[in-house]
Amino acid sequence: MISTTIGPDGVAEVVMDRPPVNALTVTGWHDLAAALRAAGEDPGTRAVVLRAEGRGFNAGVDIKEIQADDGFGTLVGANRGCFAAFAAVYECPVPVIAAVHGFCLGGGIGLVGNADMIVASEDASFGLPEVDRGALGAATHLSRLVPQHKARAMMYTSATATAAELHAFGSVLEVVPRDRLAGRARELAGEIAAKNPAVIRAAKEAFNGIDLWDVRRSYRYEQGYTYELNLTGVAAQVRNTFGQD
Repeated sequence: MISTTIGPDGVAEVVMDRPPVNALTVTGWHDLAAALRAAGEDPGTRAVVLRAEGRGFNAGVDIKEIQADDGFGTLVGANRGCFAAFAAVYECPVPVIAAVHGFCLGGGIGLVGNADMIVASEDASFGLPEVDRGALGAATHLSRLVPQHKARAMMYTSATATAAELHAFGSVLEVVPRDRLAGRARELAGEIAAKNPAVIRAAKEAFNGIDLWDVRRSYRYEQGYTYELNLTGVAAQVRNTFGQD
């Protein structure tokens, strides 16, 4: 599901591969967090590329796993897993380049919103369908990708934005053909890897230190509303309609 390779140039590749849509289970989110932290903690790593195989980059949490649980254990696990994975991207000691193709939804927004750079294929689209799943979350990260009113509109309507739109906003660095995506992400990571590693690690830490967002606290605040919707039963009513259209 999650694999990691580190090249001789110090570029680590962390790859998600869970067919059919890269919707990660509770275990999958925690495995992703562990892989990202391990890559960043390796003194030989100079940059990380986060990408995926299959139809799209990431479709968020595995809703069916949550539906199969009569209690709240899986929901809590999924929320904690997402929190850990998003934090692992943000806190990685070296820059993380997200290479996005196809759909990037829900938890995928949390990953790329915390990345240092984003390269996207021409077919990539970004969105938060959380309100259609009886949940909230990752508005923190969407707001790092698009302007405030655009983010609100996307959240309330579940509309998606294209890679070209995000490129115009400046959050996607480059839009490339699908067959060039992985290669271009590695090229950019290689440019970073060729720099002095101590300086790059200091630069990453400095950028995080002056960030206007406290991404951990704001995302955790959002998660509180997801728990509230679940405790009141509203989330289950909405979630039980998932996949019936």
